[in-house]
Amino acid sequence: MTSLYVHVPFCPTICPYCAFHAVRRTKGAVEAFLDKLAADARALAPRLGPLETLYYGGGTPSYLREAELVRLLNLGLPLAENAEVTLEANPGTLNKKRLALLKELGVNRLSIGVQSFEDPVLKTLGRAHRAKGALRAVETALAFGFRVSIDLILGLPGQDVGADLEAAASLGVGHVSAYTLIPEPGTPLAQEITPDPDREAEAFAAAREILGRAGLVRYEVSNFARPNEEARHNLVYWRMGFWAALGPAAASHEPAEAPGLYAKRRTNPPLFRWLGGEAPREEAITPLEHVREALMMGLRVREGVDLAALEGRSGLTFKEKLQEAARPYLEAGWLEQTGDRLAPTEAGLDRVHSLVLSLWEALS
Repeated sequence: MTSLYVHVPFCPTICPYCAFHAVRRTKGAVEAFLDKLAADARALAPRLGPLETLYYGGGTPSYLREAELVRLLNLGLPLAENAEVTLEANPGTLNKKRLALLKELGVNRLSIGVQSFEDPVLKTLGRAHRAKGALRAVETALAFGFRVSIDLILGLPGQDVGADLEAAASLGVGHVSAYTLIPEPGTPLAQEITPDPDREAEAFAAAREILGRAGLVRYEVSNFARPNEEARHNLVYWRMGFWAALGPAAASHEPAEAPGLYAKRRTNPPLFRWLGGEAPREEAITPLEHVREALMMGLRVREGVDLAALEGRSGLTFKEKLQEAARPYLEAGWLEQTGDRLAPTEAGLDRVHSLVLSLWEALS
């Protein structure tokens, strides 16, 4: 495997919309986390090829103290010469000293959780930073030579979506992840925000126009990038490649060892159970399940899915059935086909859920 995800669960605050595994730091927890992470990394290293992509997600990895970051980013993992090494960060955790350290430790891409450039929206979202701090963090990271991606949440009540998008476009970042907020059940914000499909559709239309004018092309349902600035690590997910995972609640997608299966998914338990040595939950993935997942993920991306290659990987025969099922969507302009590759159009990206469900029926 040549891709690895490392989950760092610690956050200075827990945002009211967050459904990821994130915890406040408690006495001894970070040290224990780093000790086990190092041990797990040593055990995993023989199964890794030189890593093409390495992603530190969270939580807020950049929240760790300097000595902790040194340990986190020195796990002794084999890296390819041009590896993409991404670290998720919040604006309030970045300054010149911290950025210089990250650069020295080999990080070359930052994914910065801006979410909005409007102070009232940031307050609603429970973010610790303000607009000026976000702008300063992004501009400083760019000045240090990092590839920078920023996260934006769109379609919120009272949000000036155009202003947020114009601010993002003006910064010169290479990548923008623009999401609509779907309040997860059980999160505090779920009681305060009701999804509005019309407002969200208008927000995405604005994103396509404003970010597109700035040279950021929509290459995935929620992701926009300049040429050659796509998130290489995330493309491994969308292409349903194999990746390893370290850390609490982290999930891997690994080659199957048992006959008749395509892959296995291993999901680690939450932090304190993980520290206690609880084994990961394992899920077997059959060839048919792999095909379904590959369609679901692959049709989220503008490049689409090579059906012949997917047949070859899975050992199943389904190309003709899928091409027949896709015919109405090709005629409607939601899909396009080049050789064996089936890909969503811009209109298709907005309807990917319906497309996938329809194509799944053809596999039954």
